[in-house]
Formats: sequence, structure tokens, C-alpha cells
Amino acid sequence: MGIFILVVILILILIYIVVTYNCLVKLNNTVKEAFATMDVYLKKRWDLVPNIVEIVKKYSKHEKDTLKKIVELRNSTYENMSANEKVDINNKLSQKISKLMAIAEAYPDLKANENFKDLSQQLAKVEEDIANSRKYYNGAVRIFNDKVQMFPSNIIAEILKFKEQKMFEASETERENVKVDL
Repeated sequence: MGIFILVVILILILIYIVVTYNCLVKLNNTVKEAFATMDVYLKKRWDLVPNIVEIVKKYSKHEKDTLKKIVELRNSTYENMSANEKVDINNKLSQKISKLMAIAEAYPDLKANENFKDLSQQLAKVEEDIANSRKYYNGAVRIFNDKVQMFPSNIIAEILKFKEQKMFEASETERENVKVDL
């Protein structure tokens, strides 16, 4: 009878390990899918930035420092970056794009330029898509990280080398209050 109980306990532990492993794989795949969705929009923005920079260059000769930093960020090889590197570089790019759009406000001729209007509308749409996909990605990461961190699944995650994923967080400048002049 004692061996039977031991065998049942071992079978239950094995079932728990298999179920937990499958759950971790499923959640990890959801995180990858969520990042891939967000990555499409990040790449779209990545491709828009050089066009906007070129238009702004024509109008703002003394804003070279901001434009140079944006170009430097943009010249990174996007396809060869890891997911965490893409998150970091896009956080930095978001800060610079915000500054670029603020610069554009100071140039009425630039704001009136049809190409700039079109590109800034495209950029606004892409930014909205990025924000929505960020929510989905961060939700998927939270669920995955909960499973990786919570007992007893954390033991299985550690043994099977599942690691926490990085969330896509707002930068310091994105957290600042927006100043509105009326």
C-alpha cells in the first residue's frame, strides 16, 4: 500500500510538472506574439523617423543636436537587436521624437508643410498603435512573470530555465506632466 501511495504521489508530481511546463511554454509564446505585434508598429515608426527628420532639417538649422541624436538612434541595426535592446532603443527614440515634435511647433512654416502634416499624422497613428500593443505586451509579460515568480511554479520555471521578461515601460519624460499653453 505504501508503494502505491508513493507511485500516485510521483505521478501527480509528474503531471504537475508537465502541466506547468506546458503553461509556461504557452505564456512564453504569448509574450513573443505580443512583442512581435508591437515590433511591427515599432518598425513602422522606425521607418517614418528619417523622413520626418529630413523635413525638419530643412526648416530648423539650429536644432542639429536633437536631429543628430535621433539619427544616431535610428542608425542602429534594428533587425539584429534583441527584444530588450529594441525596448531600450525605442524608449530613447520616443523621448527624442517628443522633442522633435515640440521643435516643429516653433516653426509655423514647417507645421504648414503638407509632407510634414502627413508624416506627423502617420506618426501619431503609429504611436497610438504602439501604445495599444504595449498594453497587450505588458499584460502578457505580467501573466508570464507571475507564473515564473509564484510558488510552486517558480521551482519548475527555474529548473527549466524560464526567465522573467522585461516590460515596456514609460520613460521619465513620458511620465512628466504635459504643459499646455492657452
